[in-house]
Amino acid sequence: MDTAPMTANGYAQLKEELRWRQQEERPRIIEAISEARSHGDLSENAEYHAAKEAQSHNEGRIGELEDLISRAEVIDISKLSGTNVKFGATVTLADEDTDQEKIYQIVGDQEADVKAGRISISSPIARALIGKEEGDSIEVQAPGGAHGYEIVSVKYI
Repeated sequence: MDTAPMTANGYAQLKEELRWRQQEERPRIIEAISEARSHGDLSENAEYHAAKEAQSHNEGRIGELEDLISRAEVIDISKLSGTNVKFGATVTLADEDTDQEKIYQIVGDQEADVKAGRISISSPIARALIGKEEGDSIEVQAPGGAHGYEIVSVKYI
């Protein structure tokens, strides 16, 4: 069984989503199914079929969350330090072509959100960064071609 590395914040978000799906969403869907059943013929009842589909989706996600939580390897970033890039690092990169800076934190796969500056440990950029230090240059193979970046800073916050 593979472990799933994640930050304490990511773990807390998964636990909260699981609680919400089990304690709030599940009863709401059961109520919607019950309400739709009371309308009669189930074979032509769109509300019933929609509610059953929502139930299937919710139960599938609950199973997925329970699996992730059971395999979670929570890494406390506040206890990490050093100059090498590893899981949990917040890295400032400078694009070698445009000098534009980007800041990314390396997190677990299920926590990744590029718009929020969190990239997955398994992403091409993160894989290129792991083990590097401030001042190092990396080249990342992206769908649009290779991109070069210089590591400006590495922090653990």
